[in-house]
Amino acid sequence: MPEQQAVHTKNEKVGMVVSAKMVKTIVVEVTRRVAHPLYKRVVTKRKKFYAHDEENTARKGDVVRIIECRPMSHLKRWRLSDIVRRAVQVETVLANADTSQRKRVKKKELSGAEPQA
Repeated sequence: MPEQQAVHTKNEKVGMVVSAKMVKTIVVEVTRRVAHPLYKRVVTKRKKFYAHDEENTARKGDVVRIIECRPMSHLKRWRLSDIVRRAVQVETVLANADTSQRKRVKKKELSGAEPQA
């Protein structure tokens, strides 16, 4: 009779990416709702985890699943498993416009406002 080996499942969490500015690293905020031990009121607790993102695929606002792994650096002990839901990326027209267009838009906005008597 073969002996059964213990199967260890890695701890995994689902959270939102709050920062993706580092190279191959994302910051994931995991929120959970727990009852207060004394007052029994439901409280939202948040914790940030640094996770390894090998292909830099996650963006700010994405909902991702992270899995526990070996320590990769001083703070990174998690790696990105998959992206559960993509965030809507909104670009403003003025952010991509050059400075001369911004000045024209500002002047139009200022000239459009008429003083009231």
